[in-house]
Amino acid sequence: MKSWLEKRAALSPDQIGLYSGDKNAWTFRDMNEEATELAERIAPYIQNQAPVALLITNQPQSVFLIHALQKIRVPVLMLNNRLSQNEWQYQLENSDAQLVIYEDQFAIEADRALSIGELRNGVRQKVQAFKKEDVCSIMYTSGTTGNPKGVMQTYNNHFANATGSAFNIGHKPDDIWMCAVPLFHISGYSILMRSVIYGIAVRLYEKFDERGIHADLISGKGSVISVVTTMLQRLLDVKNESYHPFFRCMILGGGPAPLHIVERCHHEQIPVFQSYGMTETASQFTTLSPADATRKTGASGKPLFPGEIKIVDDQGGDCAANVIGEILVKGPSVTKGYLNNDQATKEAFAEGWLKTGDVGYLDNEGFLFVADRRSDLIISGGENIYPAEIESVISGHPSVKEAGVVGKKDDQWGEVPAAFVVLIEQIEEEDLHTFVKERLAGYKRPKVYHFTDELPRNAAGKLVRRKLKEEINHESF
Repeated sequence: MKSWLEKRAALSPDQIGLYSGDKNAWTFRDMNEEATELAERIAPYIQNQAPVALLITNQPQSVFLIHALQKIRVPVLMLNNRLSQNEWQYQLENSDAQLVIYEDQFAIEADRALSIGELRNGVRQKVQAFKKEDVCSIMYTSGTTGNPKGVMQTYNNHFANATGSAFNIGHKPDDIWMCAVPLFHISGYSILMRSVIYGIAVRLYEKFDERGIHADLISGKGSVISVVTTMLQRLLDVKNESYHPFFRCMILGGGPAPLHIVERCHHEQIPVFQSYGMTETASQFTTLSPADATRKTGASGKPLFPGEIKIVDDQGGDCAANVIGEILVKGPSVTKGYLNNDQATKEAFAEGWLKTGDVGYLDNEGFLFVADRRSDLIISGGENIYPAEIESVISGHPSVKEAGVVGKKDDQWGEVPAAFVVLIEQIEEEDLHTFVKERLAGYKRPKVYHFTDELPRNAAGKLVRRKLKEEINHESF
C-alpha cells in the first residue's frame, strides 16, 4: 500500500499539514514532494530491511525524513539526541542499523553515517510501498535490568493508537496539534502519525518555550497539545489570561500529575486529559477525559478502544476491583516485541498480555489508578530513567565497589537521580561525575552523590532501593 503521507496528499492535497515558526507552512502535497525527493536520495544507500537511524531535532526536515523512510518501507530507529556517544553506539550495534542520518550538530562515528547535508548529492531511485504489519519505528527503552531494549512499533500499532485516540478525544478537520515534545519520543512521533491519518496540521516547535506556546494558546494557533507534568507546570507559571476557544484538549502524560496542578486546571477550566501509556503501546493507552476528571481525581482513565487492561497478582490471577497488582495490557496498539531480543519478548508477555511492570488498580467503574510507575523507575521531566543503567555505569569506575540509584524529589523535574556509592578506594566526587558524564545523557546523571559504607540488601542479597529512596527524601545531602 502507499505510504500514509502519499495517501493523505491524494485526499487532502491543499490542506496544511505542517507549520513551523511564524511564517513557514507546508500543505500535504508539499510535504509529500519533500519526502519523495528525500526518499529517492536515500534509496541508493539502502541495502536491506535493517533499520535506518535518525539523529535529529524538531525541524521540518526531520518530519520529511521520517515520511521519506516510510516511503522506502524501512524501519526508522529514532535515536534520543540527548544520549551519549556510547549509548548511541550500543543502539546502532544492537539494532544492526544499516545507515545513520544525522544533523551536523550530532557528528557521529559509524561505518554508514550520513549528515543531512550529504543527502542532497544522492541519486534518485524508485521507492517502495509498505505493509501494515511491517515495523514502522523502533525506540529504545531502558529495562529495569540489563541493557536498553528496542521496542518495535508496527504501522498497525500506530494506526490503532491514532484511531483509539480519535474515538476518545474526538476529531475535528481543522485541528492543529501543537508538538513541543521530541520527535524521537513516542509522544512526538505519534503526533506525526495522527496528522497524516486524520488529515490535520502539526505545529512543530524546535523546543519547549512556555511563553511562546502560551502566546500561541491564547491567540488560537493550536487546538490540541501533548505535555508532561513539567511542561504543564511551566505553562501554568506564565499563564495570565484564558486560552483561545479554538484550544480544546491538553493530553497529559509522562507520569502522574500532582493533585494541586490537576485541581488548578479544573478551576481554570483547562481541558486536561490525563493519560497512561508507554513506548510499548505506541503512546497513550488509557485516557481520563475532563468530564470524569473532577470525580476521578488521580485516575488515568479507561483504555482507548479497543484496548484491554487487567490487574493481576503475583501468581498471575486477576485482582478484584480496587486491589493493587501489576498492570497488563492487550490490544492492536501493543508492540509485538523487542528487536533482536526474543528472550525479553518472551518474558514480557503472558498469553498475549503485555506485562507493563507498573502497578495499580481498577476501580468499580473500570478506571485505572497507577500506584507506581514501576517501583524503581525515576521520572524526571517526563523522561523515564532506570536506576540499573546508571548503577552499571558508576560501578564501572575502578574505584567503585557498588552503587545504588534512586529518585530524589525535585520541585522542577519531579525527580532527579541520586546515587549512593560504596568505594574501594578514595575518589573525588568531581572525578566520578566526569566519568559518568562521558557515558550517560545529562538527564540520567546523578545530581547527588552520597558515599556510604554499605548498601541495604534483603536476605536474597537484592538491593533494597526503597530504603535509599526514603533516606534521600527525608534528609539533606
